[in-house]
Amino acid sequence: MSIIKIFIGFFFSVLFLGSLTTCKLQHKNRTSEVIVISKKEKDSVVKYPNYLTKEYVLGKFEYTENLDFKVVPRQNSIKKTHLRKEVLANFLLMNAAAAKDEIILKIISGTRNFKHQKRIWNYKWNEKYNYLTPLNRVIKMLEYSAMPSTSRHHWGTDIDLNNLNNAYFLNGKGKATYNWLQENASKFGFYQVYTSKNTGRSGYNEEKWHWSYLPLSSIYLNYYNTHITQKDITNFKGQEFFTELQIVKNYVNGINEEVLKLKP
Repeated sequence: MSIIKIFIGFFFSVLFLGSLTTCKLQHKNRTSEVIVISKKEKDSVVKYPNYLTKEYVLGKFEYTENLDFKVVPRQNSIKKTHLRKEVLANFLLMNAAAAKDEIILKIISGTRNFKHQKRIWNYKWNEKYNYLTPLNRVIKMLEYSAMPSTSRHHWGTDIDLNNLNNAYFLNGKGKATYNWLQENASKFGFYQVYTSKNTGRSGYNEEKWHWSYLPLSSIYLNYYNTHITQKDITNFKGQEFFTELQIVKNYVNGINEEVLKLKP
């Protein structure tokens, strides 16, 4: 091979390597790496945590046997509840800060796997709303309940606090709690995801009680959007409406517009 050919090959190799840019997104609980393959096309590939799989975001794993999940202290929940350890640590910090302001935070629900979500779904399908046609039944159920394999509660990042009724948070102690959360929860990584500012054509109703630990849930949402398809949504009644109702667009991503734009 001639010296000229060697030089040309070296020159183009340098150009190619120069197009690779590595940056890091940091949070006090994690560091993830993003490799920008092409500056021109602004295309990126995210390195997800090793434990993150389809089964994880679909809720098809046993979180009670997973060492990354911890039981919430009894005094902080109304029943035995598990959360990812990072989420629990930050919740306890938030709870301590709230207590100083005489605000009491109690977790009503935390991690729910596919089986748990399916039990909730089946109850509403078979009993509570069985007087409706299948399509209208699903639409009604989706006002406050996620299809199995589409719930943020599968991830161990989301919590329901104090009361599952929006009216509770409009007066008295409920209002004081909600006002405190709006002002302070983001300092600990928690955001209300279902509000009147939800994105999408429809989406869930507002849930003043539902708060998500964004530093992790934003990563899981990105993974969900890039890996999950209709063929992964199976084994429950009403699954055939997944595409027609655009569940990923209108529900999985139908969250507070301001939160959707935030970067962890």
